Amino acid sequence: MFGFTHGCLPLRRWDELNAFFHKSGAKIVFGLNAMNGRVPLPDGSMGGPWDYTNAASLIHYTAYKGYHIHGWELGNELSGNGVGTRIGAGQYAADVITLKTIVDDIYRSNPSKPLVLAPGGFFDPGWFTELIVKTKPNLLNVITHHIYNLGAGRDTNLIEKILNPSVLDGMVSIFSNLQGILKSTGTSTVAWVGEAGGAYNSGHHLVTDAFVFSFWFLDQLGMSAKYDTKSYCRQSLIGGNYGLLNTTTFQPNPDYYSALLWHRLMGTKVLATTFNGTNKIRAYAHCARDSPGITLLLINLSGNTKTEVSVTAQAAPAAGAHKHGARTGYTTAQVSVTNQAAAAGEHKHGGRRHGRKFGHAPAPGFAAAADGATRDEYHLTPKGGDLRSQVMLLNGRALATGADGSIPRLEPVKVDAAQPIAVAPYSIVFVRISHFHAPACS
Repeated sequence: MFGFTHGCLPLRRWDELNAFFHKSGAKIVFGLNAMNGRVPLPDGSMGGPWDYTNAASLIHYTAYKGYHIHGWELGNELSGNGVGTRIGAGQYAADVITLKTIVDDIYRSNPSKPLVLAPGGFFDPGWFTELIVKTKPNLLNVITHHIYNLGAGRDTNLIEKILNPSVLDGMVSIFSNLQGILKSTGTSTVAWVGEAGGAYNSGHHLVTDAFVFSFWFLDQLGMSAKYDTKSYCRQSLIGGNYGLLNTTTFQPNPDYYSALLWHRLMGTKVLATTFNGTNKIRAYAHCARDSPGITLLLINLSGNTKTEVSVTAQAAPAAGAHKHGARTGYTTAQVSVTNQAAAAGEHKHGGRRHGRKFGHAPAPGFAAAADGATRDEYHLTPKGGDLRSQVMLLNGRALATGADGSIPRLEPVKVDAAQPIAVAPYSIVFVRISHFHAPACS
């Protein structure tokens, strides 16, 4: 359809890939071609039932070989108006049910059954609702949608968009809408972001593979979790200008370290978080992963304002926290984050910082800590203050792999828990506060 050659995935290559998956411990979702067997319809869409014979053959071989596949996803970008072409939601639902039947049959004696996912396309409320309603309550495990909300990779204004809170907030309606559909239809289906590269057509070198993109990426992880998204698949591990790894050296780009810190520090229970102050600070809080207390993520989109932040606990309505990983278990906890002091200086993105003065105000109501208590802070900044840098600094030290390819130690700084959190201009801070008592986390 797009003029590419007719590709083939030979079984020997599938064997090699599965050996790699096994060694890396990766959870693999494989996307199946949903176009086989389709015929053009008068309205310009494609119709007719999916020809599943080739897909069923691959799934059968995979199960026979004992390869562990986490899920099988039907199709790519055929929902709503589609990309290139589209398929109606009613037909798609029938095809999902066919795939579910195939998976159930092939894995009937297997204790762990792969997930069935669809449609791997852009969110369209009516189309997604019909698919969910026609596959409920349990014929579709995961509904997947794609995110390229920054537009084309060739856009020269990508950095301005990334630093604009209203552009970032444009995704709230999609996450919220999809969450609402899933809640109201009485389905067991959960939402994933199945592919997100931010800027389509391969992103933009020195933007989507540089420090600045972590503002977009971590904001997406925080926002999607807040609206009960269970998994977030980044485009890409490697490939294009939006890979987590450099395509020639395989060295991690900044977003790799952002993802790793998120994975290590942010638990699966999401806390209601409010930030009182400038809209240039993005704030998200989760129960800490594998430790007591909470982890707070603060993103400063301002290049000329240092923000000092205090954290307090507040009683919240009964939907204050949710575990993303389960549909139930809403508990009460709320984190209130307050801007304490800020003063202007000058900063051009892509350039160096210039003379800046900061005010300071006392931090009333900081979460009660025992005398001598400390918290862990991970401050992320770009090398040389350049947002386009591909070198990320953690607490002032450049992150780079060892000679053997080993990932560097990601060490926090210990800070007096009674002091406000200082968020430098154009920086990202993860803060693990082990003494912070949130009922949802106990």
